Amino acid sequence: MIRDALRNAIVDRRLSPGTKLSESEVGSLFDVSRTVARAALQMLAFEGLVRTERNRGAFVSHPSPDEARQVFASRRLIEPGLISAAIGRITPEDIAAFRQQLEEEGRFMNERGPAMRRAEIKASGDFHLMLASVAGNAILQRFMEELVARSSLVIALYGRSGVSSCGHSEHAALLDALEKADEKRARDLMLHHIDHIEADLDLQVKDEMSLKDALDL
Repeated sequence: MIRDALRNAIVDRRLSPGTKLSESEVGSLFDVSRTVARAALQMLAFEGLVRTERNRGAFVSHPSPDEARQVFASRRLIEPGLISAAIGRITPEDIAAFRQQLEEEGRFMNERGPAMRRAEIKASGDFHLMLASVAGNAILQRFMEELVARSSLVIALYGRSGVSSCGHSEHAALLDALEKADEKRARDLMLHHIDHIEADLDLQVKDEMSLKDALDL
């Protein structure tokens, strides 16, 4: 529960890169011991979402520009392969689920307010995780969970536009290509899509929220 709550807050950018995650504060917020809080933070550190510093504590990871480039380079290597695998496995039921996901994503885009903004960010990342699930490779699915989470950190730190940077219309075009089993077009669209996300980055650092406010506790 603690790990999931913190992870969700990091992934949907309620906790900004560099935010201090005090064991005592986490323990107090969730009414658990510091030992339990420490274990949750260690799990997040293993995923690359939290960094720990000797005598200073734990912090939400603060990816450097080089690390940001590596995240998107990794996605360019992995996601076209997921496209190829998914085309051979995708079913009409999967297509229907993707369509429903796009409808939800579009609804969040048209709503205002921080809660809807966070929901839009999550829905955008979920599209990529659904694709990884359809591809049927559990190892790559775990890699994608980490890459989507790290991408969210990078966008939080360096994103310029203030939008999710994961275009709704590009998702729709990708799904159309998948439905038509047009592997080359789908792979090309995915690479263009990743390029689009990365092109929206600069070196601006965003304001941080407190741990308590980010977790809505």
